[in-house]
Formats: sequence, structure tokens, C-alpha cells
Amino acid sequence: MRKTYHTTNEQETKRLAAALSRLLLPGSTILLEGQLGAGKTTFTKGLAEELGIERAIKSPTYTLIREYTEGRLPLYHMDLYRLEETGADEMGLEEYFEGEGVSVVEWGSLVEEEMPDEYLKITFAVTDEAGMERDIQLEAVGKRYEEIVAKLSEDWEM
Repeated sequence: MRKTYHTTNEQETKRLAAALSRLLLPGSTILLEGQLGAGKTTFTKGLAEELGIERAIKSPTYTLIREYTEGRLPLYHMDLYRLEETGADEMGLEEYFEGEGVSVVEWGSLVEEEMPDEYLKITFAVTDEAGMERDIQLEAVGKRYEEIVAKLSEDWEM
């Protein structure tokens, strides 16, 4: 199941993420795909705010994984771009995916063999020259995420 949303600014992108956040359960995995500057970290900020995380959300580009544990659910924000050449065999990612939090994985397609069987893939595409508008496509992989995408479609209003 796929559903595409169009946002026209950062606040709308964060509102969409917040609406999604309310539907997530422990052990949720979200893959974020899109070019640099497409809105992946902004989206993650919206998720985190709705989870009750007050710390500033930063891209984990150089640290690979940032853990935020003070919200309704822990948030594990991963950026696997730097693993394109080496892979993630010994990083223990399954412990995050099977844990009590929400795993948000940027560039997860680079290490597909490490990803869980079910997840929500979100692809960002900037659609205007100013870089503010974007199409955000949600693709459910597995029944659990099909239900989440369907519920989000029912709940979401711009």
C-alpha cells in the first residue's frame, strides 16, 4: 500500500510526522529515503516532538545512531549513508528494530539485508525550486504498516 502527501513547508512536514507518530508502537521501523536536504531530519523532528522528546534532533551523519529515550517511546535515529561501502553486519541493528522504541533509518536501502521483514518506507522528493514543497510517499511493507498507512489516510487533514 502506498500513499503520497504533498507538503508546502516545514511545519506541514512536521505535522504529518506528528500524525504518524501517534500511530506508532514499540518496535516500529521507518526507513527514510531522499536526497540531502529533502526533509528527512525535519520529518524526524516532527516524530520526536509528538513522542515528547524535548532534546534537539540532529542528523546522525557522523555518529550513525542517536538515541533519544525520554519520550513516550524511545527514538533511535540512524543515518546509514556512510555504511554504503562497509555494510552493517556487526552493528546490532536488529536489537533496535526489535526493541521498545521507534527506529528511524535514513538510507536504509544501502543495507537492505539488515532491515526487518516489515517496515514503513518514506520517500521524500522536493517539488519546487525554492526547496520548501515536497511529495512524501509512504510505502507499507507488511500488514502492520498497511494498517498504519490506512489509518493515517483517515486521520490526516491539511
